[in-house]
Amino acid sequence: MDEQQPVPLTKSAPAPAPEAASAPAPAPAAEAELRASDADRDRIADILREALAEGRLQPEEHAERIDAVYRAKTLGELEPLVRDLPTAPTRGAASASARDAESEWPRSLPESENLMAVFGGATRKGRWRVRRRTNALAVFGGIEIDLTEALFEQQEIVIHVVAAFGGVEIKVPENVSLRGSGAGILGGFDVTAYEAQDPDAPVIHVTGFAVFGGVEAKPKRGKRLKNLRA
Repeated sequence: MDEQQPVPLTKSAPAPAPEAASAPAPAPAAEAELRASDADRDRIADILREALAEGRLQPEEHAERIDAVYRAKTLGELEPLVRDLPTAPTRGAASASARDAESEWPRSLPESENLMAVFGGATRKGRWRVRRRTNALAVFGGIEIDLTEALFEQQEIVIHVVAAFGGVEIKVPENVSLRGSGAGILGGFDVTAYEAQDPDAPVIHVTGFAVFGGVEAKPKRGKRLKNLRA
């Protein structure tokens, strides 16, 4: 009697490994946490300017809020500055001063100008049209910005300065407002703050920082704008 051959055992296919749980997508940042752009700051500054012209803000309040605008880093820091103000001018009930201010200061898209001095120098002076924002970078060099004969087409002007082993000198007329919010890191950041008597005069904000360098902004004695508006 023939011996029965053993039946080979078949190996079952291994069970598929369970798929690794995919990591959840990061939640989008809340709007208040989004970084503010230059256009966002300019929009808030326009609302504050209208509020000043309509008498909703006193000059001191306007100055404090404008300074906070150009120090803000997120949208959440900007929103409280206009929470108690209309987000757009009230055309029907606008006062005569507000209408005058609007006609005297034509609106335009935000514009910027860049000045750079690296192991050299750069100068901006004479009869020139000041942009809404000027960025100045001095690295082992020097920059001179002279606004005493400039044409101002916007009331709020920002000059953002970075000086590293270099210097930036800013000269302004005596009849404009000058404000500063910057820092000197092993260097100097000296802005001679001044408030013009005319509430509709241009306002120049100098921001930024100096590292092993210096930034100086001050009125130039004897220099005044003949026409405060271009």
